[in-house]
Amino acid sequence: MKIWVDADACPVVIKDILFRAAIKRQISTILVANQLIRVPPSPFLSSLQVAHGFDEADNEIVRRCQPGDLVITADIPLAADVLAKGGHALNPRGERYSPDTIKQKLTMRDFMDTLRGSGVHTGGPPPLNQSDRQAFANQLDTLLQRYQAG
Repeated sequence: MKIWVDADACPVVIKDILFRAAIKRQISTILVANQLIRVPPSPFLSSLQVAHGFDEADNEIVRRCQPGDLVITADIPLAADVLAKGGHALNPRGERYSPDTIKQKLTMRDFMDTLRGSGVHTGGPPPLNQSDRQAFANQLDTLLQRYQAG
């Protein structure tokens, strides 16, 4: 298993949780972004800079992701592509995407895009809070325990 991080929009506190987990469990973790992302020195942490452009990081993650890999992203279409390839996807709030719920999430995302496109102010997600960080850490730990248990 590798962990791929859609790093352009990933909160710093979530990256810190990932860094600690990757080093502790010795799991290769790659942060993918269209800008240089610095990672602590570790053989288990790396960053991959892709070209600037719409969905460049997402496309690279989908291209490199293998069945069983974990992708950290808030991007629902990226999560859907990862699930289709047999990977796992987790958002920074600790919500695990699943094949059972991804179509509903894509439909809601498209609906909200349509509203915003017609001028309706829908607001963004609330700021990441302590319970979100804890939910992410717990879900990540559960996934990594399952992986390492075989």
